Amino acid sequence: MTGTFRFGTVGTPKNKPKSPGGSVGGIYYLDEIGLRAMELGWVRSVRVSDKTAQSIKEAAEDRDVALSVHAPYYINLNADDEEWPKSRKRLMDAARAGYASGATDIVFHPGSYFESDPEKVLKVVMPRLEGCVEELRAENNPVILRPETMGKGAMLGSLEDTLEMSVIEGVEPCLDFAHLHARPGDGSMNTTREWLEALDAYKTALGESSLKRLHCHLSGIEYTEKGEQNHLVIAESDFDLDALFAALLEVDAAGRILCESPTLEEDALTIQNAWLEFIDQ
Repeated sequence: MTGTFRFGTVGTPKNKPKSPGGSVGGIYYLDEIGLRAMELGWVRSVRVSDKTAQSIKEAAEDRDVALSVHAPYYINLNADDEEWPKSRKRLMDAARAGYASGATDIVFHPGSYFESDPEKVLKVVMPRLEGCVEELRAENNPVILRPETMGKGAMLGSLEDTLEMSVIEGVEPCLDFAHLHARPGDGSMNTTREWLEALDAYKTALGESSLKRLHCHLSGIEYTEKGEQNHLVIAESDFDLDALFAALLEVDAAGRILCESPTLEEDALTIQNAWLEFIDQ
């Protein structure tokens, strides 16, 4: 652990060795360069054998690298009745294979409003999500389901949406700081005061102890008035790292910060080093 956060990558690091390949090689490589977390990038589909899952779990335990999963992109809690079973299966497959692989948290994109009112959408979403958690707990699967804060206003996944979903025990947000910055489309959500307000809302919804187990994404980001365009290296963006760090330090937050920049582990190390310098001031 580095300070109060583990830093790592969303997906397998770019420069992992050819042997061993895959997630196991990625875990070994992150350990070698001093990063302590990885989000398994199962964003297209979940295809992992029992043997591979066991290998991933053992590698992570051996190297003290905390694991989570990014579930497939094609999940929509607001899907119509015909499509919802497919979305549900993708989320449940990720939760089951993730748990078998040693992951503690399952991150997913919650879906779209389809131009409906957020309150109306949440009435559809909440019982569906609750049903997923109930089924996992019945299987003695303790993973936390983490709806990600999304970078476009048309997408289900405002901070308020994800906090509402977290009324369900076993559901907590994945705070994507870049997405939260991009979502308004006007350059806001980039000051210590704004981050403190967001973290205060988080604490109010989930309790003070929740700030010790934050699961976060961080990168630079390009955006328009409609929100997110694409992820950038942190130094090539207008994201104010120090403003965020000041807020996290003030509330004594802890957990994981996972980098989604195009350079993945390189920028994860940049962000980790910036944090160490910041808390050492």
